Amino acid sequence: MHTRLCVYEDLTPVQRALLRGIEVQPQQIAFCGDIESALHSLPAHSHAGIKGFVLLSDEQPVAFMLLKRQPLLAHWAEPDSATLHALQVDRRVQGQGLGKVCLHALPPVINRLWPEVRQLMLSVSPSNTHALAFYLSQGWVECGEAYRGERRLAFTLPPVEQALHAV
Repeated sequence: MHTRLCVYEDLTPVQRALLRGIEVQPQQIAFCGDIESALHSLPAHSHAGIKGFVLLSDEQPVAFMLLKRQPLLAHWAEPDSATLHALQVDRRVQGQGLGKVCLHALPPVINRLWPEVRQLMLSVSPSNTHALAFYLSQGWVECGEAYRGERRLAFTLPPVEQALHAV
């Protein structure tokens, strides 16, 4: 299985159609939404403050996530950060480590596209214990409340040179 992370804009029309077929487990929808709501968040024309990222496995979409930075950065995020939203791994391939692949593929991509971003941040519901444990196991650090009881987590990006060597 060959995987690669790409920006939504780089998908072929066939890949975009297949992406709309991503489904998460029913109990995950409350936390990450569904693919239609995530794609609806993307503007019709490219915007410097938001990007959709797609994990392809053998050129087939298997996961999606949104990243936002200034001027669309969440109020609870640090100014030098980008925030991660709506990470969705298709339920048919969950448990194969593809969420980890997404997170490990992000630093070099972020350093290339948004070199001013120094860290990634996200908010997670404390009742979403699976997601909280997952992010913490991947090196994210809890750093207080985001809003309304949501936990704020951060991941410091490696220096640009180090991230580029990881590609």
